Amino acid sequence: MVSNKNSLFGVFAVHSPESCPLNNEKSKEIFKEMKRNLESNISKFNVKKIVAFYMSVLEHEWIIILEAENAHDIEELSIAVGISSFNTVKIVPLRYFDDVIKKLES
Repeated sequence: MVSNKNSLFGVFAVHSPESCPLNNEKSKEIFKEMKRNLESNISKFNVKKIVAFYMSVLEHEWIIILEAENAHDIEELSIAVGISSFNTVKIVPLRYFDDVIKKLES
């Protein structure tokens, strides 16, 4: 069931040192095009916005916070822009801390 309400999702992408863009030419080319590909494809996959995109270079892990309608669209976006081509991707629904506190207090 698709909701019209946008939600927050955390995208946790992890790759091996061997497939890291710093060590692998094919991954490097995909990575260099990723920003452009994200910007040009984001609306196609019902993703409202990229809230944050962090990288831990030595851990070989990316943390991307997206506002989107559902996890299936994020899965398709991850495939289309190449994130999943050299990363294992986990998509997790998120809530703001303040919203959880409000819910607990009501």
